[in-house]
Amino acid sequence: MSQRRMTMAKAMVEGIAQEMREDPNVFVMGEDVGPYGGIFDSTQGLLDEFGPERIRDTPISETAFIGAGVGAAMAGSRPIVELMFVDFFGVCMDAIYNLMAKNTYFSGGRSKVPMVLMTATGGGYGDAGQHSQCLHATFAHLPGMKVVHPSTAYDAKGMMIQAIRDDNPVVYMFHKGLQGLGWMWNVKGATTHVPEESYTVPFGEVAVRREGSDVTIVGLGLMVHRALEAAETLAQEGIEAEVVDLRTLVPLDREGVRKSVEKTGRLVVADEDYSSYGMTAEIITSVVEAGVSLTSPPRRVAYPDIPIPFTPPMEKFALPDGEKIAEAARKTMAGAATEGAGARAGAGT
Repeated sequence: MSQRRMTMAKAMVEGIAQEMREDPNVFVMGEDVGPYGGIFDSTQGLLDEFGPERIRDTPISETAFIGAGVGAAMAGSRPIVELMFVDFFGVCMDAIYNLMAKNTYFSGGRSKVPMVLMTATGGGYGDAGQHSQCLHATFAHLPGMKVVHPSTAYDAKGMMIQAIRDDNPVVYMFHKGLQGLGWMWNVKGATTHVPEESYTVPFGEVAVRREGSDVTIVGLGLMVHRALEAAETLAQEGIEAEVVDLRTLVPLDREGVRKSVEKTGRLVVADEDYSSYGMTAEIITSVVEAGVSLTSPPRRVAYPDIPIPFTPPMEKFALPDGEKIAEAARKTMAGAATEGAGARAGAGT
């Protein structure tokens, strides 16, 4: 029997709809989540079923509606609040970090904040430095929030349901290029089998997307698919790469990463977020601190420490991709000394 396949966007919507049918306390609000259905199809069709009381379009005031979401969560609701682009966090970080993330701590655990902050990440389509960042490491660095980033439709639905049911605030990030949108480029591998029934994907567990014995490549979101592209290229050269999908940054499955690297003895970490002080450094440090024996220095491939360019050739030059990941893996196989961090390592040069 053929399996039902869905895009990530449709899988997310299905997960939200199933939870809204089961729990009247779940509602959605944000900019263009109503008749428009979310500019990345994250709420497509929900208004027709649940109406404007539960699918609420908001004014362009992120501080106001995210703050309102925090209050609603503390009062017993389970709001899903969409921050249209993660880049917009700058105008509402006080509501996110000093309210959403901290109010459970401030109340001595007496007030829960079961809120999902849903937001789009990533570049590659010429939307420049205010609409193209990932920034997942920024949120992961700040205590009090869970941070998740699915790479497949199956995980998108299961992790959405898990996020809605969680009594803690969850930052649910999705990459635009994985949504399966008809008007922009997308990655076919993100469209996967999705069961019709409700299910959850637990946080804090990596998924091994490809088995390998020579080098471990760790990624998140879109970079999982770029790592798989690199692995196919490397296989033609006799190098078998294992691809590990983190899926969540908070909680982080350090043990899952460690097990893979213990097997291969080599590590490459790929990330579309910025190179310095980011996820790549955290993963490498986790492996080194665990005392894993490496046969060559670990390497990272990430976005250079520069504002994201608007012009497509410059953006493409800066973005990490399959070939840059493959080249980093080749260097780990050769045992080459690690180059300096920052922009050079980020650009993969």
